[in-house]
Amino acid sequence: MSGRLIYVMGPSGAGKDAVLQGVLNLMSDGDCHLAPRLVTRPITHDEPHAVSVSQAEFERLEAHDRLALAWRAHGLSYGVLRHIDDRLQAGCDVLVNGSRGYLPEACRRYRGLLPVLLTVDSDLLRQRLSRRGREGNEQINARLERNIQFTALPQHSSASPLLTIDNSGPLDQAITMLYTHLRQNKNRQIETCG
Repeated sequence: MSGRLIYVMGPSGAGKDAVLQGVLNLMSDGDCHLAPRLVTRPITHDEPHAVSVSQAEFERLEAHDRLALAWRAHGLSYGVLRHIDDRLQAGCDVLVNGSRGYLPEACRRYRGLLPVLLTVDSDLLRQRLSRRGREGNEQINARLERNIQFTALPQHSSASPLLTIDNSGPLDQAITMLYTHLRQNKNRQIETCG
């Protein structure tokens, strides 16, 4: 039996990393893996599952087909290493911090992926982005504008319907909602492709 690719998306500041870590902590049966996400910028202490790589290294990995998923946003490159395919084939569920814009391509590569969208109130999102101190006002405004553009996600071909979770409230609520959904749909299979 193959594992499931759980593809969690949302704007920067929506709490994707925190929700993913919380779900991983609850999936105590050992058949779940949180895939590290490569990014071409320095990482911060609140990104334990991110790996900083240079643009040249990212392009080398991409050219040598070492990335299962790869996309660009905000002038940066993001990716997930191909080792997730081995985990999925072994029956392990894989959690991924993905991109809304890349969803159609991710669905093409993993036809049965489980798409999850985290949303957050726009005022709260601005506060979170400001608090983390990673971007200036201009960059924050660009991220908020991009979030507005993604109020309607691109069409995707996943066999699973989109699960939308509002993470404007207590973090535990969002974690519990995703964990419960995953447990209720444990028997769903994923088909990986080239």
